[in-house]
Amino acid sequence: MNDSMKQGEKKPLKIQDMTFRDGHQSNLATRMRTEDMIPIAEKMDEVGFWSMEVWGGATFDTMHRFLAEDPWERPRTLKKYLKKTQLSMLLRGQNLVGYRNYADDVARAFVDKACEVGIDIFMVFDALNDFRNFQTVVERIKANGKHFSGNICYSLTERTLGGDVFNLPYYLSKCKQLEEMGADTIRIKDMAGLIAPYDIYELITELKKQITIPIHLHTHYTSGMASMTYLKAIEAGVDIVDTCLAPFAMRTAMPAIEPLVVALQGRERDTGFDLDKLLELDVYMESIAPKYRDYLATNRMAVIDTGVLAHQIPGGMISNLISQLKEANALDRLPEVHAEIPITRKELGTPPLVTPTSQIVGVQAVLNVLLGKYKMITNQVKDLVYGLYGKTPTPVDPEVQKIVLKGYKRGETPITGRAADFIEPELEEDRKKIGDLAKTEEDLLTYALYPTTGEEFLKWKYGVEEKPDHVKPKTLEDIKREDEAIAQAKA
Repeated sequence: MNDSMKQGEKKPLKIQDMTFRDGHQSNLATRMRTEDMIPIAEKMDEVGFWSMEVWGGATFDTMHRFLAEDPWERPRTLKKYLKKTQLSMLLRGQNLVGYRNYADDVARAFVDKACEVGIDIFMVFDALNDFRNFQTVVERIKANGKHFSGNICYSLTERTLGGDVFNLPYYLSKCKQLEEMGADTIRIKDMAGLIAPYDIYELITELKKQITIPIHLHTHYTSGMASMTYLKAIEAGVDIVDTCLAPFAMRTAMPAIEPLVVALQGRERDTGFDLDKLLELDVYMESIAPKYRDYLATNRMAVIDTGVLAHQIPGGMISNLISQLKEANALDRLPEVHAEIPITRKELGTPPLVTPTSQIVGVQAVLNVLLGKYKMITNQVKDLVYGLYGKTPTPVDPEVQKIVLKGYKRGETPITGRAADFIEPELEEDRKKIGDLAKTEEDLLTYALYPTTGEEFLKWKYGVEEKPDHVKPKTLEDIKREDEAIAQAKA
C-alpha cells in the first residue's frame, strides 16, 4: 500500500463479522450457544459492521443436534438486539442448510421462514458452482425484498490460480453469471484458505473492470495467507471482507478484525471503527471462551496448517478423513488417502472441496484406499455421478460413471437438467410422517431437513423425551470445578 493511499476520497472498507457463525464453526465445532451471544449483541451492533453472519452453514445442524436449541430462535432473538446491523446467513443453494438437494417446496418454505425470523442477507453458494441450484431460493429471496449475495466457491487444481479448470476466465465468467442473475453483491468464497495474495489482486482487478456490483471476499486463515490476501484484495478495490473478533479468529477461521482496523487507519480504506470498542468485545469473548475450550484443536503447535498449501484439503475434510481411518484402525494410511483424493476428485468431475462435496470425495477416497478402487461406492457418490447435485466442473470419468451407476435405482444414464426438477415435492409427505409432534411450520421444516435428528430434537423440545446430558450447557462454574479437580489430582 503506497503513501498516495493516505490522500483523496475516503472509500471505507466494509466488514462482515463472522464471530457468531464461522468463527466458532471453524474453531470450536459450532458449539457457541445463543445465551453467550446475547450479552454482547448490543455492543456488536454499535461497531458499524456492514453485516453480521449469524446463521446457516453447520449452525442449524449443530444447534438442534448437540445444543438442543431451536435453530429458528437464534436469528429471531438476535434481531431484538441487533437493530442497526443487517443479519446474514450462509445458504447452500438447493442444499439449504443440509447435505443434499431438497425439493422446491421445501426450499421455498425455508427461505420464506428465514426472512420472517430476521435474515436480511442470503450468502448463497453451490458446492459445484452450478447456479441452476440457485434458481428457487433466489426467487424467494427477491420476492421477500432481501439481499442476494451470489457466492462463487474458490477452488484450485494447481497451487495457484491457473490450469485447465479453475482459472481467471472461469471465475470471471461465473461472476458475470451471478450479476446477470440479479445478485446484489458477489462474494468470492475461499473455504480452504487457498487464495494467494497476488492471485486475488489479479482476480479483483479484473472483476472491477467487468462487474458493476460490490465485490466481497471470504477466506480462512488455515494456510496462513489470509491477512496478506486481504491487504492485496483491498489494494485492488474489494468492497467487503469477512473477519472475526480476535479470540475466535485465525486458525481455521477468518482473519482478526483488530489488526486490520489499525493497518488501514488514516488510509483511503480506513474502516472508521473504534479499536477500543473492539478490545472491549474481546475481553468478553475471552471470558466465555473457556466454556468451549474442549473443542479447540490442541494436537499441534502451529496455528496454521502448512500442509494445505500442498494438498489443498480443507481443515474440516481432513478431520473427517482422520476419524474414518481411526475407526478402520488404518491411520497409517493417511498419506495414501492424501494421494488418492485428487485422483478421486478428478474422476468424479473435479468438484470444489466444500460441504457436501468435500465429504463425498473424501469418504470415497478412503474407501478406494482401504478396499480397492470403487469396490464400495457410497449412495452420495451415486447421486453425484447421476447428476442429483448438479453439473460438475469437468465431465465424470466415463469408466467410473459406468461402475458407479451400474444397477443404480434411478437409472444408469445421468440427468443433465436442473437437479431439483427430478425431486418430487416433499413437504406434505413430511407433514404426514411427523404428525402432531410438529407444532409449527418451523418444526416441520426442521424435520424436513433432518428427519432423524430433527424428530429427536422435537421430542426434547416438547418434553416427550428428556434431554440427554451431552446437550446440556456447560457453565463457567463447571469449568472452574474441572480445573480445581485437575489441580488437586496433580498435587
